[in-house]
Amino acid sequence: MTGTGDLERALRVELRGEVDFGAAARALTTMDASNYRRVPLGVVAPRDAEDVAAALRVCADAGVPVVPRGGGTSIAGQATGTGVVLDLTRHMNALVSLDPAARTAVVQPGLVLDRLRDAARPHGLTFGPDPSTHSRCTLGGMIGNNACGAHSVAWGTTADNVHELAVTTYGGAAHRIGTGWAGAPTGLRDLVAQNLEPLRTGMPRDLARRISGYALDALLPERGVRLARAFCGSEGTLGVVTEAVVRLVEAPPAPVLVVLGYADEGAAADAAAGLLPLGPLTVEGMAADLVGDAEAGSLPRGGAWLFVEARDAGAARETVRAADALDARVIADPAGQRALWRIREDAAGTATRGPDGRMAWPGWEDCAVPPARLGAYLREFRALLAAHGLRGTPYGHFGEGCVHVRIDFDLVSAAGVARFRTFSEELADLVVSHGGSLSGEHGDGQARAELLPRMYGPELVRLFGAYKDVWDPAGGMNPGMLARPARLDENLRFAVLPLGEGAAPGPEGGLAREVARCVGVAKCRSTGPAADVMCPSYRVTGEERHSTRGRARLLHEMLAGEIVTDGWRSAEVHEALDLCLGCKGCRSDCPVGVDMAAYKSEFLHRHWAGRIRPLAHYTMGGLPQWLRLIAALRAAPLVNAVGRVVPVPGLARERSLPRLARAPFGREWREPFAPGVDGPEVLLWPDTFTEHLSPQVGRAAVRVLEAAGLRVSRAGGRSTALCCGLTYVSTGRLDRARAVLRRTLDAVDPVGGPGAAGEGGGVRAPVVVLEPSCAAALRTDLPALLPDDPRAARLAASVRTFAQVLEERAPRWRPPRLDRAVVGQTHCHQHAVLGDGAERRLRERAGLTGGLSGGCCGLAGNFGFEPGHHEVSVACAEEQLLPALRAADAGTAVLADGYSCRTQIAQLGGQRALHLAELLAEGL
Repeated sequence: MTGTGDLERALRVELRGEVDFGAAARALTTMDASNYRRVPLGVVAPRDAEDVAAALRVCADAGVPVVPRGGGTSIAGQATGTGVVLDLTRHMNALVSLDPAARTAVVQPGLVLDRLRDAARPHGLTFGPDPSTHSRCTLGGMIGNNACGAHSVAWGTTADNVHELAVTTYGGAAHRIGTGWAGAPTGLRDLVAQNLEPLRTGMPRDLARRISGYALDALLPERGVRLARAFCGSEGTLGVVTEAVVRLVEAPPAPVLVVLGYADEGAAADAAAGLLPLGPLTVEGMAADLVGDAEAGSLPRGGAWLFVEARDAGAARETVRAADALDARVIADPAGQRALWRIREDAAGTATRGPDGRMAWPGWEDCAVPPARLGAYLREFRALLAAHGLRGTPYGHFGEGCVHVRIDFDLVSAAGVARFRTFSEELADLVVSHGGSLSGEHGDGQARAELLPRMYGPELVRLFGAYKDVWDPAGGMNPGMLARPARLDENLRFAVLPLGEGAAPGPEGGLAREVARCVGVAKCRSTGPAADVMCPSYRVTGEERHSTRGRARLLHEMLAGEIVTDGWRSAEVHEALDLCLGCKGCRSDCPVGVDMAAYKSEFLHRHWAGRIRPLAHYTMGGLPQWLRLIAALRAAPLVNAVGRVVPVPGLARERSLPRLARAPFGREWREPFAPGVDGPEVLLWPDTFTEHLSPQVGRAAVRVLEAAGLRVSRAGGRSTALCCGLTYVSTGRLDRARAVLRRTLDAVDPVGGPGAAGEGGGVRAPVVVLEPSCAAALRTDLPALLPDDPRAARLAASVRTFAQVLEERAPRWRPPRLDRAVVGQTHCHQHAVLGDGAERRLRERAGLTGGLSGGCCGLAGNFGFEPGHHEVSVACAEEQLLPALRAADAGTAVLADGYSCRTQIAQLGGQRALHLAELLAEGL
């Protein structure tokens, strides 16, 4: 073959799966969850083992390297490559079989761990290793990196739970390996026989978390010649796993979580090893600098904590008695346990940003030392950080001496990269001095493999190379990892972004800093019960480009300009962002707070600059001005009549036009509504949806607020110019949004004028916004778009939801007791920006039982009305909302504070949903 085109054509001929050498596919796989970036030639999604063999034959003939890839959550760069990437998640993701009696399962490499656990749970079984990425990591990736997770104290690493592997090597040869020499490649048995002494004396023993290097000592005769065990942790450098037989373990029916508080991190680390004789399922540790104020309130006293999971209540009591802790808390309730475990599981993301906002990065994410040495090691580790002027927050598997940490390396400037190298070398020596392993969970990859001679010595490292050569003599499997590795300071992903002191201050520099925040932990790829709101379009399509991470990667490559070369006019980026619903779920659910809705707005603003936009940007995007015009002409009845029979330009043909109110809410406004009320004043925001589409919500809210003793005034007085700018922001018309918001501020907060609080200006009372999307826009988009206008911050700070203002300004008011069940939808923006704690408490006080569904309704403002979005919009609603409505008992009230949610429920579910204010007003 003579070029990339020939390779692509040959792969298309030989494979039944997808072959994609396009810019988008390549851009999506340049990075994993590490600091590294390598640009592939193309991506192949094989359908089965035959496809894998064909791909490996074609690539070997062409001399092109291959990298197998699962969920792409590798921390050390193993899932990136310069050749062909095998995406094993798209088709090879089945649970082939599960045998409860034998306690085994047969899995394909792309199967997500949680799907295996879900299938095993009804049988009282589970797969023991459980990394914090369990909702999106794959079994193939776990085998490749020998993943561990919190419960390896009880159940070991992935390698300890693998019976057999089906492996295909570079060139297409198939092997079936387990215990014994059957299936071994030619020459492996001789290699071991010739090197028994270094394998017996040079490999560190008695360290459960020795993940670094190849596990060649598993091939010793006294170890049982465990071929599959030795293959685990090889990071895709030997061959591709196409099927695995894994061991399942009995899941304790009622584990109990014990949280122990200690004075500091060192004390907690010193105590961890002493708890191991009690047989805990896990011993996890974290310090106060990783925990926010809200989370700290749910933990016992102390500056650091151990999370100890016991098999039952008796074991939990024994743990408390044996622990020399400042304080302890025992949690038997599964919901309470999940809430606390989430603090720990999200640490991989929350640790990426320090208190001052500086980003911290992987690279020394998971080294391990003997548990008894952990306290001493951590003290020296903190001292080494300080000596280099670095900061990081250790946490992790204290029961096995494995520490995770993100460090605020400067990986942009030459001086910062040099310090990264020096620190890495000194830390490697520190780990080895404590008898530890450079990797205790995530593998070596490019981050640490260069330093393996410091841990193993030159003779064993040469043996590692010989082991790879037996399996992969052509060197085509994931080169640059483990054997003959690349330098740890090569291929850094930040080098191609417009960052650093020389970066332009314009949109490229600002967006580059934002998209660089995506560290690739891929929580946005979660599905099932583990998923929150984030990335409803990914959960519908299953495509990486429609995940938050995928979109961030495409933006990264757009700014880099190497693969995606047409900048802000990029069709690939536009296509990926087109199905972003702007739900803002990633703002709260993403551990690092990536805000893809904001990035989409910026992109659309630049993408359509100087060009005629899609018609929907002018119709739905300009909704506030159209509705004001219709109201001024008193033409709502005519529009309603015409809209029933004539398609509206710029709207999806599958959608009916929502009915406009005959008259806007503001036209019937009188102030105050209840003349006898003289309580604290609140300002009611005249949002577009309440004003023109659902004035009954406004009437109900005023009735309830005044029943609670509050004096309700209209924000901005009689002005009709108020608008939060939401529809302009969501369609990327940011210049228009800024103009609208400035006009709004002039009406609400003119410095020294009417409506101002004193000489310095300000909003005189809390502003109650009934529509969650408008409240979120005022809270977040307003100050972001007008950062230099102090009025923007003042108005944003004054915004309250309906329930929040009742809780703050009328805390003694008792709502009517309704005593009925509710079902419905929590608005995405409420979840992501505003929080729904006050709403939940108000529902509880009113006797409203039942929970609201998560996920997204799928209409999402203008999204579901735009042509080409209807299928995805409906599928999003079917993910959680519509099934919840269908499962509800007769007489259950349908509740949705968002106008979009209520519209979607009416159009797809055939039911009338109410705002919480309406439900309470009925009770009055």
